[in-house]
Amino acid sequence: MFKNYLKIALRNLIKNRIFTLSNMIGLTSAFAVAILLVMTALFELSYDQFHKNKDGAYQLYLSHQTPRGVEASVSNPVPLAPALKEEVAGIKYIARTVSEDVLVTYNTKELSLDAEYVDPEFFKIFTYPTLWDDTRNPLPEKNSVGITVKTAKKIFGTVDNVVGKTISIKIGREEKPFTIASILKDTPANSSIDFGIVIPFENHPEFLSNIDRWDSQFHPIYLQLENGVDPIQFEQSTVAFTSLHYQESIESDIRDGAQPNAEGHYKQFHLTPITDLHFVSYNTGVAEANRTFPIIILCIAIVIIFIVSANFINMSIALSEKRLKEVGMRKTLGAIQKQLFFQFWMESLFVFALSIVLGLMVSQMLLNPFKTLFNTKATFADVAQPEVILIFGLVIFCITLIAGGYPALLMSKLGTLKALKGKLDLGKNRLRNGLIVVQFAIAIILISGTLVLNGQLDFMRNKDLGYNKEQVISIPLNGKKQSYNVVQLLREELTGNPDILSVTGADNNLGLGRDGSLSSSMMGFDYQGRGVVTNTITVDYDYAETLDLEIITGRMFNREHQTDSLSLVINETMVKQLGAEDPLAVTIPMDEDVLYSVIGVIKDYNFQDVGKKIEPLTLFMDKNWDLYYAYVKVSPNNVANSFEAIKTAWKKIEPQAEFLGSFLDENVDRTFRREKTMATIITSGSILGILLSCIGLFAISMLVVAQRTKEIGVRKVVGASVSSVALLLTKDFLKLVGLAFIIATPIAWYFLHEWLKNYASHVYLSPLFFVGAGLVASFIALVTVGSRTVKAASINPVKSLRTE
Repeated sequence: MFKNYLKIALRNLIKNRIFTLSNMIGLTSAFAVAILLVMTALFELSYDQFHKNKDGAYQLYLSHQTPRGVEASVSNPVPLAPALKEEVAGIKYIARTVSEDVLVTYNTKELSLDAEYVDPEFFKIFTYPTLWDDTRNPLPEKNSVGITVKTAKKIFGTVDNVVGKTISIKIGREEKPFTIASILKDTPANSSIDFGIVIPFENHPEFLSNIDRWDSQFHPIYLQLENGVDPIQFEQSTVAFTSLHYQESIESDIRDGAQPNAEGHYKQFHLTPITDLHFVSYNTGVAEANRTFPIIILCIAIVIIFIVSANFINMSIALSEKRLKEVGMRKTLGAIQKQLFFQFWMESLFVFALSIVLGLMVSQMLLNPFKTLFNTKATFADVAQPEVILIFGLVIFCITLIAGGYPALLMSKLGTLKALKGKLDLGKNRLRNGLIVVQFAIAIILISGTLVLNGQLDFMRNKDLGYNKEQVISIPLNGKKQSYNVVQLLREELTGNPDILSVTGADNNLGLGRDGSLSSSMMGFDYQGRGVVTNTITVDYDYAETLDLEIITGRMFNREHQTDSLSLVINETMVKQLGAEDPLAVTIPMDEDVLYSVIGVIKDYNFQDVGKKIEPLTLFMDKNWDLYYAYVKVSPNNVANSFEAIKTAWKKIEPQAEFLGSFLDENVDRTFRREKTMATIITSGSILGILLSCIGLFAISMLVVAQRTKEIGVRKVVGASVSSVALLLTKDFLKLVGLAFIIATPIAWYFLHEWLKNYASHVYLSPLFFVGAGLVASFIALVTVGSRTVKAASINPVKSLRTE
């Protein structure tokens, strides 16, 4: 029996080869893309899920009320972690961490590595096992380090006999010897914390100078609660602790006009689950885990499967009328409803099964280009999970059930005589039209999202950041020499080159450089009896000149002024925070016993993330603080040669260190790579969704034209023009697109409006985005259906009338 069903199924599929091919192309493409998208989404959602203690582990952050509203910070003072564990019950393990690049030397080999300074209990909170799964502490001594397998191979070429060897690490301005105590397995691709080497926390250059300071904040803290401790209750139990240790800061905030939160507190610690680290932001003063990106990817995958499934169902229903005589004959020979259902379902299942196999093959071929294009490390292991396979199986079962069962149900209800006459009343085609409306509504939402997202990207690319990003190259100072000396040596080496306009340095990068760093330092101090918080950047001479910063009043640092080491330059936002009428008369206690004078005010510029609101900023010069980046401004006339000249000068100064120079516009572009990835995915999803909709619409239009062939002939005989007949056949489809536009526009506007709230400045959500999406959808429908209807309307009416 099964063999007979399969034989008939193959015969029918070959007989309707155009529609079978359309379905196969659509289903194969959809399954291939859906598999890749689901794989990517599940990889994103799997971040930090591998930690054995993930359910009880958290990142600590401080939420504090300020005159500007509620703010949050994950940067903490050095004495906080030991004091918190000692004074607040419920903490099982606690660890401080700092992520920085360090220069590692072994014999003549130099490497810049991602380092993680950690407390001993770090490895009890997080699951980063040693290569041999040793249960001992990976960092038993202060002068011991742990390196990953990848790092061991970079330095030694092997992991054998590495433990016990000594390497030199540049800590601050000193090179110190460290003994390799352990080899750690490489950090998983879905880990929020990534490192090549781990170093005991007390070796950090800022550790000793800040060991008792509660006003210096520079590192995150992670903790694991005791079993049975409720995280919300733990947060409440820290209120007395913050009142004691942050008393002066709280009093300062109260004087400045800060209002308490709903519980009457000014400062309170909160916990973020470590499984939220990859998604969390603190823009509103509280931790918000935003999983929008993977959810959008999943939604696009679902949408693609829905569109192609709708096509399949519509074509199956439309084709069913052509098989009425076959059904009538089967009923005459004694076929029952169950047999008819099984025959139709078998055909649907066969097409789906073959499409899935082909889809898997196509997705395998596209995997590497897909990973490169969308910047993901996902693998098929992320999608080859029992629950995912089960969901796919249920989806296939349901779709084939509808596609095969619905036509079988309709035809089995007909009497044998009606079936033999070949007439099936499909009513007003509500199901078909409903599916077409939903398809185009989804397409319009995707097109709107594509237009707005690309508009926002263009807005960020073209936004005036307040500095020159096209002509300036940033270079991470990752060599052995003292940073101020390197900047000065670069000046000397490049002097005389007409294409080099100026050289300077700073301790932060603008944008995201090739070293992967994007950070700035913060500090707080009392000013006229109230607390002030500012970002700080250590700079060298010619900083404003190199970056083309606009000086509002006063001046920048100058070699002719010996006292500039005790001077500051602040931005406009800092002036507003100080509330000073004459900012050049302001003195600020940058150190406990030393007052620094403000000598200049610069116009606000984006020294942080492009989408972030500009914060208070203070620039200062102090050779006791290291510079981490050099900036070189080049002439626009010969950019390529200038870049090579800088690279040559670097290799002469730091022959062992890798040159990681990049233009600032490249750095800025890297800061919104997630938006670029999202735009690429949504754009690709939109194109594929539209193409699949077109395939379905074209096939449906062919069937509709075939059903109305006699009507077309009659209208031509009585004098109807080709254009009027084509319009008659097309307008019904355009009405459906219009209805889809009405449904889709408010939905698209709502979600896009909410998404744009994540940016301090963003593109205007113009109605033109949605009108454009509607016009694109209408044009696509018109071309798809019109091409078929015009052809049908142009046929000789004699041939049309002969068809019946």
